[in-house]
Amino acid sequence: MEKFTTLEGVAAPLHIINVDTDMVIPKQYLKTIKRTGLGKGLSSERRYKDDGSENPEFVLNKPAYRKAKILVAGDNFGWGSSREHAPWALLDYGFRAVVSTTIADIFRNNSLKNGLLPIVVDEQAHAWLVQHPGASLQIDLQASTLTLPDGTAVRFPIEAFARYCLLNGVDELGFLLQQSDAIVHYEKVHMHEHTHS
Repeated sequence: MEKFTTLEGVAAPLHIINVDTDMVIPKQYLKTIKRTGLGKGLSSERRYKDDGSENPEFVLNKPAYRKAKILVAGDNFGWGSSREHAPWALLDYGFRAVVSTTIADIFRNNSLKNGLLPIVVDEQAHAWLVQHPGASLQIDLQASTLTLPDGTAVRFPIEAFARYCLLNGVDELGFLLQQSDAIVHYEKVHMHEHTHS
């Protein structure tokens, strides 16, 4: 998993409420278990026309957002069936963070496990982002802040363990493996106690 410490990037606006995981990555892409290559499937039903050509009206096809790293989404983002493919597709496309007023729990957990940062902000900060599409934002994970172009820092909630894993580029299993020396030591000490009690 790629480390996430700080990020500066353009925010692409996807102002649709209730975007579910099927809209993020349609089910025909779920056959693969590879994490790469899914970017082309991201929101494919809206991104492409029936003949396979790009729909120029769709936000991610606009030149200003081709290199966007932050997605500003509408309320209730990522609900629906649990699909790790959803964060995989967003990451493969180039996004590293999703900002919304509410993010579905399962999607949030899948994102954190895969190195995509889900950021929940209040209505006021979200309204500003909606009114300023394409703004360049700075994210500092250690400080848990999203900084707007005028210097306003908006704090966002993130669990300490999730933050640790992202900052260090390890998933839950990787975290446990890092602790293996301590676990082995603990086992030795306690096995010794049990055999001599």
